[in-house]
Amino acid sequence: MTDTATVSLNEDQRDCYQELTNVAMGQAADRLARLLDSYVVLPIPKVNLIEANDLRMAIQEVETESAMSAVCQGFIGSGIAGEALLLFNDTSFSDLANLMNYDGELDRHGQLELLMDVSSLLIGACIQGIGEQLEIHFNQGHPVVLGQHCRVDELLQNSVNPWTKTLAIEIHYTMEQANIDCDLLLLFTEDSVAKLNNKINFLLD
Repeated sequence: MTDTATVSLNEDQRDCYQELTNVAMGQAADRLARLLDSYVVLPIPKVNLIEANDLRMAIQEVETESAMSAVCQGFIGSGIAGEALLLFNDTSFSDLANLMNYDGELDRHGQLELLMDVSSLLIGACIQGIGEQLEIHFNQGHPVVLGQHCRVDELLQNSVNPWTKTLAIEIHYTMEQANIDCDLLLLFTEDSVAKLNNKINFLLD
């Protein structure tokens, strides 16, 4: 059982996580921009240590109106584990297909193919980017589709995390001149936070 006293986050650590994520998401955005030949707009990532119940609320705040599709992918390395959750707005598929010169039928299977391509690129680049800066090699599990064309609350029923607290890093990607937006959530297990903080503290010293 994790000692909850060790599961904490101070402002210096939060700033450091933001900086690490900024670099990693910049690498992911660069790959996406090259693939789609379109500029990717990057806001400052949100970094929070939250209770599992608050995670549900945080994800629901991401998008409440439109239907979403979601992919989840676990990762682990050096005793640090978590999962990446990509929430993709369904209104983005037609623009994404055009930018990727996808000439197949944009049915459920076609959309799934595009979703997996984008999630593989964004999740892989982001996890790898954070790992390189912390000198951790993350092994990534197979991506799992949580749902297509669902409300966020329906998607959450398929993602059950057994943690009390999680370090959540939220990254919102939008494309300039295209109706494409998605949210990438990196969720680190409660047991991983103290180990991550030790690595962060080493960088801060």
